[in-house]
Amino acid sequence: MIQKLFSFFSVLGDRFALFMISLIPLIEERGAIIFGAARKMPWYEVLPICIISNMLPVPFLLLFGMKIVRWLKTTKTFGPFFTKYETKLHAKSETVKKYGFFALTMFVGIPVPGTGAWSGSLVATILEFDFKKGLRSIFLGVLMAGVILTLASYGVFSFLRILL
Repeated sequence: MIQKLFSFFSVLGDRFALFMISLIPLIEERGAIIFGAARKMPWYEVLPICIISNMLPVPFLLLFGMKIVRWLKTTKTFGPFFTKYETKLHAKSETVKKYGFFALTMFVGIPVPGTGAWSGSLVATILEFDFKKGLRSIFLGVLMAGVILTLASYGVFSFLRILL
C-alpha cells in the first residue's frame, strides 16, 4: 500500500511527492526521506522539504487538537483508541511533565513508528503543553529525526563525503 502511495505522488513530481508524504500521519518525514533517498534526490533538497512539510500541520494540531480528539472519541471507529490513548497519557503525565520539553523533543526526535510530529502534537495537546513550548519542542524533534534519518538513508560516509 505504501509503495502505491509513493507511486501515486511520484507522478506529480518528486518534490511534490516529498511534500505530500511528509504531511501524512504516521508516515511523515520518516517515510518521505526514505522515498527521497530511494529516488536518488540530493539530501540537501529532501531534508528541508520534509521538515517544512512535516511541521505545517503542527500549529493547527496544537491549537485545535483537543477539539479533534474529543470529536474522535465520540466515533465508533476511533473512540476506543483515543479514549485508551488519552488514559494512558494521563497515567504517565507526571513523568512527561517533569521532563516536559526534553521528553517531547525526544519522543518526536527518535524515529520509531508512531512518534512523529502528529503524535507529538497529540501528546502536547492532551497534556496541555504551552503552545510555544510545544511548537519549539516538536520542531526540534522533527529536525532531530530528519537528521538521523537522512544520515541513515543516505549513509554516514557519503554524507560526510558531501560535507567535506
